[in-house]
Amino acid sequence: MKLLDLQGYASPKDSKTHIRIPFELGEDCGKLNLRLQYSPKTLENRDTALQLLKDSYDLYILPENREYAIANADRHLPLKNLMTLSLDDARGYRGACHRHDEVQDLFVSEREASPGLMAGKLAPGPWSVTLSLHCIVTDTCAYRLEIWTTEEGSI
Repeated sequence: MKLLDLQGYASPKDSKTHIRIPFELGEDCGKLNLRLQYSPKTLENRDTALQLLKDSYDLYILPENREYAIANADRHLPLKNLMTLSLDDARGYRGACHRHDEVQDLFVSEREASPGLMAGKLAPGPWSVTLSLHCIVTDTCAYRLEIWTTEEGSI
C-alpha cells in the first residue's frame, strides 16, 4: 500500500538543511519500504566545481595551507550532491542511512532491516523520514521519496 510519493527540488542554498516528512503507518504492516532517489549526482562543470572548492578553502583551510589546497584541488573532483535519510517512529529513532548512493532502496520489518535501520515492531501511528541535504552542488537537484508497505517477505 502506497503511503507517500513526494517529489521536490533542492538547490545549493538548501545545503546543510533537513526536511522532515511525517507519514502515518496503519495497522497490520509487515514491512515498511522506502526508496530515496535524487539526481544529478555529479557536478559536471569543472570551472564551477573548482570555484566552489576555492570558496570552501577560504572558509575551512588555514591561510598558510590554501595555496597547496588550490594546487591540488583536482583530487577532490568530481563534486557530488549528497542527500541522506533517517527514520523515526512514534517512540523515536529507527536508524539512518547516510550513504552516497543516489538511489537507495530500504526496508524495515519486525525481524530484519536494511543496514543502518533497526528491525522491530512496526507500531501503527505517526512516523517520519528526515532528508538531510548535506551538500547540493548543482543548480538544482531533483529528489523523490516513496514509502509503501508490503507483507513481510515481499518487496
